[in-house]
Amino acid sequence: MADATLEHAAVQHDASGAYEAPLFGAYSKKVGMWLFLASDSLTFGALLFAFSYNRIYTVPWPTPFHAESIGNATIMTACLLSSSLTMVLGVFAAQRGDRAWTRNWLLATMAFGTAFIVLHAMEWSKLIALGLTLPGFPQPASAATGELADISKNVPQFPQAFFGLTAMHMLHVTIGVIYLGVVALRKWFLPILGAIWIAGYFLIPADNVFHYGIHALLLGLIVASVILFLKPKDYDSHDVEVSGLYWHFVDLVWMFIFPLVYLMSTKVM
Repeated sequence: MADATLEHAAVQHDASGAYEAPLFGAYSKKVGMWLFLASDSLTFGALLFAFSYNRIYTVPWPTPFHAESIGNATIMTACLLSSSLTMVLGVFAAQRGDRAWTRNWLLATMAFGTAFIVLHAMEWSKLIALGLTLPGFPQPASAATGELADISKNVPQFPQAFFGLTAMHMLHVTIGVIYLGVVALRKWFLPILGAIWIAGYFLIPADNVFHYGIHALLLGLIVASVILFLKPKDYDSHDVEVSGLYWHFVDLVWMFIFPLVYLMSTKVM
């Protein structure tokens, strides 16, 4: 009788997804994601602290953003807030076993995230063209003079803090879009990602800073390929929920960046 009980327990333990020892009532994948987000929050906390420190101790602090930049950043914020809603709906659909709507809501979240990245890239390109640059950035001849060019020369802390913080966040959003693409489409997402990388490499001008930044997609393609081919699986509701934790964290970080970087650096007319 005891042997039969042990054999039954072993079968239950070996069954995929049938047993998983919880830590504080949470699955190990969720605990792992929480630990990663806790460590990642230290990175963003350091960047936000650095920006705030420079703002407090640099007098006068530049206020280069006008109505157009604030309007663009507001639309970007709306995209991320909308993506959080679609992500929640995707988790609910996964929990009730509706695969079609789970995929649809994840694709909608990816669309909002992609819109955020595109708008942010356009904002970066405009600011760089007007003279807000770093030493490694392209130096447009038309932006040798002007308000943003003067800021880059006289207050180099501003472009360093601005581009450092927003670039780190944009990278996280890009990783999040790739992450959701893998969960939603699995191997079907790989050719899509590859096509986007190739198109970006040939369509983005060589003098644009994102011409080399597009290679982040290539790195994402390599990592996603390794994961999908070495450990192929059909992602369940727990996987969708864990991906949602990452996405909500990225959205939450932007709720600190938007007022600190944009609203508090706006020129009052």
